[in-house]
Amino acid sequence: VQLQASGGGLVQAGGSPRLSCAVSGLTFGNSAIAWFRQAPGKEREGVACIVSDNDDTVYSDSVKGRFTISRDNAKSTLYLQMNSLQPEDTAVYYCAASRTIIHSNLGVPSAWDYWGQGTQVTVSS
Repeated sequence: VQLQASGGGLVQAGGSPRLSCAVSGLTFGNSAIAWFRQAPGKEREGVACIVSDNDDTVYSDSVKGRFTISRDNAKSTLYLQMNSLQPEDTAVYYCAASRTIIHSNLGVPSAWDYWGQGTQVTVSS
């Protein structure tokens, strides 16, 4: 299984980049998929995820209303549309996938089976 994240970079505050994560080796439509992020000196935190059985989406309070997670099953690609970026959104963003994760563990990094390499997003004020 491979996850390849892309789309990061240097963005001005208020910008709206979109991250992508290409997934291979996994039955994409039957897997839960997520975006996490990790800022310097901080723990990795969940940003958003799509639950596989019903395509429900879950967002952290810090990004709710600004970020949108989506997926294209035909392309086996996960997206994160980020709007109204703020300097505190600066972090390395990771995509993750799991075939077996339970709802209560969605925000627990160690509960996810597969990870991408991360893409840096830096927001300048």
